[in-house]
Amino acid sequence: MSTQANNPLHGKTLQAILEYLLAYYDGWEQLGRNINIRCFNENPSINSSLKFLRKTPWARKKVEDLYLQLIEE
Repeated sequence: MSTQANNPLHGKTLQAILEYLLAYYDGWEQLGRNINIRCFNENPSINSSLKFLRKTPWARKKVEDLYLQLIEE
């Protein structure tokens, strides 16, 4: 089994990443300004956002990229 020591996303769930971003940006409004996708701007919730992000690779990549950018700072 190979290790993922160089992968900062290893062991992080999408829910944990989303909750981190929500806490960092103090809610949906700021997060929606940084990542302009409908699930963050119109009637947002954790469950609906997770459902959308799991089905939509381009949106998930935006969320993961923002998370990586923030933890590198």
